[in-house]
Amino acid sequence: MAQEQTGIGGSAMSMVHYDAAGLQEISLTLDNHIDREVAAMPVDKAPTLSLRRAFSMFPTGVVAMCALDEDGPVGMTINSFTSVSLDPPLVSVCIARQSFTWSRLARVPRIGLSVLGADQEALSRQLSARHGDRFDGVDFEVSRGGAVLIRGGTLWLECDIRNRLDGGDHEIVLLEVVETSLFPDIRPLVYHRSQYLALTPAS
Repeated sequence: MAQEQTGIGGSAMSMVHYDAAGLQEISLTLDNHIDREVAAMPVDKAPTLSLRRAFSMFPTGVVAMCALDEDGPVGMTINSFTSVSLDPPLVSVCIARQSFTWSRLARVPRIGLSVLGADQEALSRQLSARHGDRFDGVDFEVSRGGAVLIRGGTLWLECDIRNRLDGGDHEIVLLEVVETSLFPDIRPLVYHRSQYLALTPAS
């Protein structure tokens, strides 16, 4: 599946994307990229569709949010992850209110956030699947506090729940970071316009 991204002001930006042939590098200009009909869609005409498309234009990382409870490992992938504060050390995630997985995670003392690596697209899909064992064959470790951390990621954060706030149809969860582990040689997986991408240096 072809996927384009352009730089600010219409300049070309090199990106790597996944398709049936594997990783390919692309470089396109803004005029060849914009879907004029979608760009001009009023929010009040089809709010869910137009906002979903609009929000998808912001590229994000992919984070596995996992822990261990009495039934074993539990987790999901999210892309609504944001750093919030250095002092105290806080990050936030946004979780759909109807999420059954979050109802389990909300009860554990310690949660692991793993920023997934560029070669973990299949793992991301598995951890967000509606059916089956999400952790079948997954390589992870469990911290002393019960946080589940996915091997092969570029960053691990062990967190405690600090606060839960109203976010409309989502819940905004403030997490306090208690431990970090960095793997700077691993490039992150990127999510943009409902497609998985991987970074490549800009030229």
